[in-house]
Amino acid sequence: MKTLIVDKKFDNKKLSSFFMNCFEYVPISVFYKLLRKKDIRINGKRVHEDILLHTGDEVVVFIQDKPNIPIVYEDDNILIINKPTGIEVTVLDDFLKKTYSYVEPCHRLDRNTQGLIVFAKNSESLNIILDCFKKHEIVKHYACIVLGSMPKTIDTLNSYLFKDSKKSTVYISDVPQKGYLNITTCYKVLKYSMEKDLSLLDIELKTGRTHQIRAHLAHIGHPILGDGKYGINAINKKFKLKAQALCAYNLKFKLSEKNLLNYLNDMEFKIDFPDYFNLL
Repeated sequence: MKTLIVDKKFDNKKLSSFFMNCFEYVPISVFYKLLRKKDIRINGKRVHEDILLHTGDEVVVFIQDKPNIPIVYEDDNILIINKPTGIEVTVLDDFLKKTYSYVEPCHRLDRNTQGLIVFAKNSESLNIILDCFKKHEIVKHYACIVLGSMPKTIDTLNSYLFKDSKKSTVYISDVPQKGYLNITTCYKVLKYSMEKDLSLLDIELKTGRTHQIRAHLAHIGHPILGDGKYGINAINKKFKLKAQALCAYNLKFKLSEKNLLNYLNDMEFKIDFPDYFNLL
């Protein structure tokens, strides 16, 4: 349980805005779940809707006071966690820094993508892992659900990507253009549902650009289910998904040089697909 007092900054602002400011690590879906269960009280009264707050209001939230961060693997040099959907890597990093004397993320995942993230627990490990990612000696696999039947069971997609930082979006081209970087996305069809017209894919990235998987698949006409930026909102609403059905589920070390982390060579880490993947 957490008791909070509304300051003037949030006077006449929605409860949801106040909640997300106080619980940055919690997905907005959890907020609405708490509302449905009436686990939020304002001035002693239970509420079931996103109402306006006023300075001095007392807000009581029946929630864990820290994020649930499943640790997949840990030793003296690295930490591998299963990042929940809805949490920024930066927020996760800030939380972990309260526990560890040294911890740094070695790569990123989108806020609404669940999956494996590697953190270094010392500077030597950080430099080694960053170098391994550059040399593709850490192989990452993603799973995703996309709309439609793929043209091939296995394929490698080659295109070009432009990142528009101001709009926080990317664009894909099939031909080289100024400012566009090459991208390569490999996919394999794991399952197809003719009834729902959805495909479950395994994805391996040969390049790691911003929003690459989401934008590349949407570009070829197979957007990821639940993707609000590159997907189809009508389809997302039909399947009641508010976050993209994309998960970084597999990670394997293929180290070529002897170093502090050589013991990780050929080690593989996997997590189960999220529950909502069962809709396929």
